Amino acid sequence: MSDIHWEEPYCGEGNNCFRLGTDSEGNGFIAIRGEEDRYLTDSREALQQMIRDIKAGKADHLL
Repeated sequence: MSDIHWEEPYCGEGNNCFRLGTDSEGNGFIAIRGEEDRYLTDSREALQQMIRDIKAGKADHLL
């Protein structure tokens, strides 16, 4: 597996911080900051949509 390039953490008010990452093959990853060794993976598009929904307040309770 390729190395994951993690972006800067995104931290919502009063919530855990999470990070998005990609590898050289274009796979998308998401992890809680500080726990990058325990991540979820899916298509980059699926993760981007999930992040847009979280930022829009649609899934804030999940964090």
